[in-house]
Amino acid sequence: MTTTIKNDMTNSSRRNFIVGSAAVGTGLAIGFDLSFISAANAAMGSGLSSTTPLATPEIGVWVVVKPNDDVVVRIVRSEMGQGTITGLAQMVAEELQCDWKKVSYEYPSPGESLKRKQAWGSYSTGGSRGIRTSEQYVRQGGAVARVMLIQAAANTWGVPASECVALNSVITHTPSGRKTSFGKVSVAASQLPVPALTSVTLKDPKEWTLIGKPVNRIDGVADKVTGKQIYAIDLKMPGMLVANIKECPVFGGKVKSFDATKAQSMKGVKKVLPVGETAVAVVAETFWQAKTALDAVNIVWDNGANGNVSSASIKKMLEAGLTADDAFAHNTNGDVKAALSGASKTIEATYFYPFLNHATLEPQTATAKWTPTSCEAWVPTQDGEASLAAVIAASGLPAENCNVYKVNLGGGFGRRGAFQDYTTQAVNIAKQLPGTPIKLIWTREEDMTQGRYHPVMMCKMTAAIDDKKNVTGLNMRLSGQSILAAVRPAVVAANKGKDPLSFQGLEPSGEHGITYSFPNLNIDHAMRNTHVPPGFWRGVNVNQNAVFIETFMDELAEATGMDAVEFRRKHMQEFPRAVAVLNAVADGIGWTKPAAPGVFRGVAQMRSFGSYVAAACELSVKNGNEVKIHRIVAATDPGYAVNPAQISRQVSGSFVYGLSALFEEEITLENGAVVQKNFDTFNSIRLAQMPKVETIIIQGGGKEWGGVGEPTIAVAAPAVLNAIYRATGKRLRTVPLKNSGIKLV
Repeated sequence: MTTTIKNDMTNSSRRNFIVGSAAVGTGLAIGFDLSFISAANAAMGSGLSSTTPLATPEIGVWVVVKPNDDVVVRIVRSEMGQGTITGLAQMVAEELQCDWKKVSYEYPSPGESLKRKQAWGSYSTGGSRGIRTSEQYVRQGGAVARVMLIQAAANTWGVPASECVALNSVITHTPSGRKTSFGKVSVAASQLPVPALTSVTLKDPKEWTLIGKPVNRIDGVADKVTGKQIYAIDLKMPGMLVANIKECPVFGGKVKSFDATKAQSMKGVKKVLPVGETAVAVVAETFWQAKTALDAVNIVWDNGANGNVSSASIKKMLEAGLTADDAFAHNTNGDVKAALSGASKTIEATYFYPFLNHATLEPQTATAKWTPTSCEAWVPTQDGEASLAAVIAASGLPAENCNVYKVNLGGGFGRRGAFQDYTTQAVNIAKQLPGTPIKLIWTREEDMTQGRYHPVMMCKMTAAIDDKKNVTGLNMRLSGQSILAAVRPAVVAANKGKDPLSFQGLEPSGEHGITYSFPNLNIDHAMRNTHVPPGFWRGVNVNQNAVFIETFMDELAEATGMDAVEFRRKHMQEFPRAVAVLNAVADGIGWTKPAAPGVFRGVAQMRSFGSYVAAACELSVKNGNEVKIHRIVAATDPGYAVNPAQISRQVSGSFVYGLSALFEEEITLENGAVVQKNFDTFNSIRLAQMPKVETIIIQGGGKEWGGVGEPTIAVAAPAVLNAIYRATGKRLRTVPLKNSGIKLV
């Protein structure tokens, strides 16, 4: 199945199913019976969480059908504005055949999941996996519930279940026309044996009536617009105190000493305390009191050996890696050295991509309450299980005595998933004030200088061209930081020192597979790690890899005398879905037709997170350095589109992210510490600078479900860079462009 959906989004703002049953006298439960309902649901609405069960009676884990026909879908993935919750609920409702207007959702806690031997599977929301790694068991859950409801109705009527159908929360006996609602048979259905998953047939995509429709979201968008939404930073609890923290500005450094004499006497201050060996915190009645007092604390830092590191020294290390022998090859075929030595012409280019901060609008924050017998935390998290693990480790208590309640998060982008430093800090502070809820709030400056940054990377591209202007070989050397070496060293060890994640978009195959073929190819990585902690920044390594390969493809097209789109097609014949998205944007931008006077075009394509994406742009340049992007045509093929409207919004939002990184954003180091402290030096593009984005959704079908939130970020920068070259004749290979005097207007 291949379908195409076009949407015009202009200046949009902006992320083995286990089945059981439990009869509780009030409805149908699909999943495991719970002993209590997650207090996270209270946090979502009132700003106050507790472990007291909600008024809603406990039904189950995945699907709840109440006597009044309400359907509650339990979802453990996090909502960060990307529409994941609505998409997951759509898939359940599609197979359940319920009334969409009566669907709601709630979060189970990871503590309860731990008690149930991880009944809900992964809580992680990252890598654009929210939909694509849940789709099968979520749909199976809805299908199993439908089968059980139909069987209950058939038993009541004394007819074969095969004569009954479900639609819109109503079950109909087709021969007689008798009808009943889901709610009226839910109790009886809950007492039936659960069918084996293998006995349940999921709908063919051609039969979908809800999946693929741009339905309204169910996660309280109106409250976000009006300011009623409670985020973690807004959380209030009886007796709560607020903490502010400062950690050593040099990663790896420590607190040498601190004098809290002045701060301790300031209004509202309850305690000035060390947090581990690296930080000092102030606990007060309000955030401002805590921050003001912390500024008054005289802290002497021991910066350690990293105090002499700078961006210049890091770049020298990366430059050396471009020609070093200690590199890990990952994607090779043929003999590149022979191709280069026998070439009629070689083309070479060197690129630089900087550290980047996530810069979530809501700084890092978490609330914790510790007693000698229990520890609870209220966390804006992308991964409830990771938060729970941090709470358990920091609390010093048994796992069964700990729990985490998910609160709305004001941005994630990868910062609030694997990295739970803020959660650990909140617990460590709460341990020093037993029984008191402590809400830790970072300042923007702390958030900017204590990030988990997009890795710094350089790249040297070299290509061989023969006397017939054919590219006979391509060598790509990456030199830079490894995320996994810092975050998951066991993965690197298992790969004999190689970080496979560094090759996103350049893999031989798979969800990050390269979509070009060359007779001789070598892609390797000289790992050069720094003291700066790396992290999974939205889109991760495919962002810089797309810049490297897609701008170089334009250079090769020019060197061989071919049109940029035609050159790509020539080397993409083995990847028809990649060609389809490239053709879509080329047609959408009018590639074969002359552009308006003074307007220039660029194109780029990539495969990542299981999706195929491409972008084409039109821009003009004034005074040699003022870039105006008039429009972008973006195509994405995620396999299946659950909610096209939300995909369009995500695609448009991804260009905000990608263009901000291209033109404005970077993290630099001086004396071992981050220079950028706030948005005045780590800028993002403004609404007036945002181009018109036209989104084309291609549903390539097959067995693959691709991601949406991250893939199109990667093609933003190279498409624009290629167009800037056509406008100015200058190849820009260092990001951000502000360092080359280029600005977006």
